[in-house]
Amino acid sequence: MDSILHKRYKEMVPELQKQLGVTNIHEVPRLEKIVVNCSIGSQPDRKVAIEDAVNEVTLITGQKPVISYSKKAISNFKLREGEPLGVKVTLRGRRMYDFMLRLVKTAMPRIRDFRGVPPRAFDGRGNYTLGVSDQSIFPEVELDKVKRTLGFDITFVTTSNSDDHSRIMLKALGMPFRERTQKKDDNTEAQG
Repeated sequence: MDSILHKRYKEMVPELQKQLGVTNIHEVPRLEKIVVNCSIGSQPDRKVAIEDAVNEVTLITGQKPVISYSKKAISNFKLREGEPLGVKVTLRGRRMYDFMLRLVKTAMPRIRDFRGVPPRAFDGRGNYTLGVSDQSIFPEVELDKVKRTLGFDITFVTTSNSDDHSRIMLKALGMPFRERTQKKDDNTEAQG
């Protein structure tokens, strides 16, 4: 059974095909996967912090994360080889679309003074990365049980190689991109 957002995407494909000017329906960009990455590298008690990160990311994404470990020892960071650094989850299929729907419709509106996500955070290959500084924006997280603030990087991996095509597709899926505004210098010249 498809997710609500996946059904909406399937309905939008012909419209996106016209908007992007592509002839083949398979050239229309798709959302391939969403990767949620949480790093706890700067926490002094890494073992407890990694447990908290695993619990929080599992609660938010609905999937158990993989723990990533350090490959080298760095004495300036008090880091030994093989110590846990963070957790990551790769979401695909129904879980991916459900997570994106919850992120866009329930979590982002809870951010104070939210004016949209930055439109320039693309990597040049059609993938978009979004930083979330606090896990408490997700409704699944109980504020009483939060021991530490965890930040996430959420990467939307698409099948497109063009940032513009990916931006149009993500906007059609409901991603609230911030509108580009003119610089303050242009406004002051107009007033003077």
